[in-house]
Amino acid sequence: MIVVLLGPPGTGKGTQAKLIEERFSLAHISTGDMLRAEVASGSDLGEKVKGYLDAGELVPDDLIVEMIAERIENPDAKKGFILDGFPRTVPQAEMLDKMLENRGLAVDVVLNLIVSEDKIVSRLSNRLYCPSCGRCYNLSTTPPKREGICDGCGTRLVRRSDDSEEVVRHRLQVAAERTAPVIKYYRNQGKLVDIDGEGSIEEVFSSIISVLERVKGKEGRG
Repeated sequence: MIVVLLGPPGTGKGTQAKLIEERFSLAHISTGDMLRAEVASGSDLGEKVKGYLDAGELVPDDLIVEMIAERIENPDAKKGFILDGFPRTVPQAEMLDKMLENRGLAVDVVLNLIVSEDKIVSRLSNRLYCPSCGRCYNLSTTPPKREGICDGCGTRLVRRSDDSEEVVRHRLQVAAERTAPVIKYYRNQGKLVDIDGEGSIEEVFSSIISVLERVKGKEGRG
């Protein structure tokens, strides 16, 4: 099963992706984490990526798709995977479809997490992250076990400078404009499912489970 997670910052994509990974034994592929891991590995591909990042440039779409193609060959992706943070544009979605088609695969379902702007602003104003391992926390819903300290690596947590209300609202506007064509692209394919992301983590995950169980059932019959 191949799942794409869409939704602006603050909708809980990372949290839900981890829950999906555990429940359905799917590999969670976050393009941000993948880029950092590739650079850290010192591979030829990682060196190419590092060159773009060091120059402050965006990593080209074809390079990201190449990395995803390599990543899904790993044993943990045998049962499928979740793409978190990709695709963000229609050309990326088209390149992804072509890469998967060449391997006899296809995206099965696209989960579009919907949360109101005011709710997202509230969530992000309570957000902290670990500068070492990238793990995110929310003081209201998913606080660290020790105040201000990362559960995973023990680093002191920090607040992102761009999590102020004004900046968040601008980011949400930009994200909405950018992803609207991607949402339309997958809706036209009949693969998009809107998920109400305003409930608790458990409530949202319950909705996701219902969708993925139906997808899994269709695959079984196919």
